[in-house]
Amino acid sequence: MATNDRQADTTTTTEDGPFLHSAMSKPPELPWPDISNRAKWSVSSYKFGFGVECLRDSDPDTFWHSDGPQPHSITLEFPCKMAIQKISILLKFSQDDSYTPSTLAIRAGTGPSDLQDVRIVTFTKPEGWITFDVSSEPNDDGDGQSPVYAYVVHIIVAQNHMSGKDTHVRGLRVLGPIDDELGTEDDIFAFKNPEYKHYETLR
Repeated sequence: MATNDRQADTTTTTEDGPFLHSAMSKPPELPWPDISNRAKWSVSSYKFGFGVECLRDSDPDTFWHSDGPQPHSITLEFPCKMAIQKISILLKFSQDDSYTPSTLAIRAGTGPSDLQDVRIVTFTKPEGWITFDVSSEPNDDGDGQSPVYAYVVHIIVAQNHMSGKDTHVRGLRVLGPIDDELGTEDDIFAFKNPEYKHYETLR
């Protein structure tokens, strides 16, 4: 069964950039570290029993169910400025139909008052976990996208399939860069050579 799950992982390139798609219901094993638990989570609205906890419980049979005016949104607030590389989201059009998001707008910043649009992604009848870069800016090496450095990430459901009003999201993870030494923006100026590493714990 695990072999079939691995074979189901595919990468597709669209006009929105490369998407990593996993047909597994459980969160896929990815090289990027999951930094979701470092953040305070909130949602714009929810039905009782279908709140923000359903985004984080790794159960594909539960889901966040919005229950308020559009646009619906998910907000993550980190205690320090974090390097944010990718978002993984679990969507199931076959079960959720018009409740399934078709367009997401990703915003980031230092607080709610200065959020900037960093990415817009679109889906067509998605099934499974979809992983995509938060930024559309290429990195210095030209082999991927740069991370976004932010205290706050705001994920807006800009549109649902078939113009649905409320939305279902069955799972969400926020991932950092593979090089976790760049976990926060301040770290990029830290001394990393062996001599300084040897003495960095001395008091």
